[in-house]
Amino acid sequence: MKIEKTKIKSYVNSSISVICREESFFQSPFHSHPELELVYIKESYGKRIIGNSVAPFESGDMVFLGSDIPHVWLNDELYYQDNSKLKAKAIVVYFNKDLFGPAFYELKEAQKINTLFSNGVRGLLIQGKTNKTIAKKLEKLVNKKDFEIIIGLFEILSILSESEELTFINNEVYSPTKEQTKNDRLSDVYIYIKENYKQDISLIEIAQIANLTPTSFCRMFKMKAKKNFVEYLNEIRVANACRFLVETDKSMSDIAYECGYKTSSNFNRLFKKVTGTTPKEYRKTAQN
Repeated sequence: MKIEKTKIKSYVNSSISVICREESFFQSPFHSHPELELVYIKESYGKRIIGNSVAPFESGDMVFLGSDIPHVWLNDELYYQDNSKLKAKAIVVYFNKDLFGPAFYELKEAQKINTLFSNGVRGLLIQGKTNKTIAKKLEKLVNKKDFEIIIGLFEILSILSESEELTFINNEVYSPTKEQTKNDRLSDVYIYIKENYKQDISLIEIAQIANLTPTSFCRMFKMKAKKNFVEYLNEIRVANACRFLVETDKSMSDIAYECGYKTSSNFNRLFKKVTGTTPKEYRKTAQN
């Protein structure tokens, strides 16, 4: 079983789709598609995986995703219980970049929109006043029809392109730019972790990659990544484990070994800590 590569347009027969989702839990598998996507979580909580980032989400969470970045929203395990009355609600907008035509992107006035779409391949978290403003406009967009939807989408994209309240979801380990790779002292660290997450990586070893002492490395890493090195390494391992669970039929023990875990029990414990569900439950949900 591979990552589901879908085309939203083939399902809805439109270049723009505004969907108001209400389910017992979010049921989409780990997937990617060429369409750009704006997601606003109205109700529910759990963990979301976007690229190599694993992070919690809750009501009010809002992200913008560029083309072909794999993603999935996993609700907390309480949502999967038979007697659960919880609901997962979201407004999702899909649209194809080709909607506006090549001439549009050559306009000087479209430069910020181009930047927004380029940054979207790393995933963007929308916060602050921008989040609240877009949330209100999405509520209205659900009820619009025909050309009004295009006008509403243009307005939302214009606000996003001007906002300073957008932050990258994925760091350089997922989609580095040449400029960031050159200037970021930890870029080699991110690349090393990506290529060697299956192996034991000691603090001394990883600090040497950054040409820092272990103490200085821990301080700098925590400041830039907003988490300590062990937490980050485990999230990368779990994100790759999710990929193996979806793309392959390998056993849990084989996946644990492939992702750098020496025992299945340790793998299960840390996987659930990051995603809120066990590897077995994750695979079952993705298959369903």
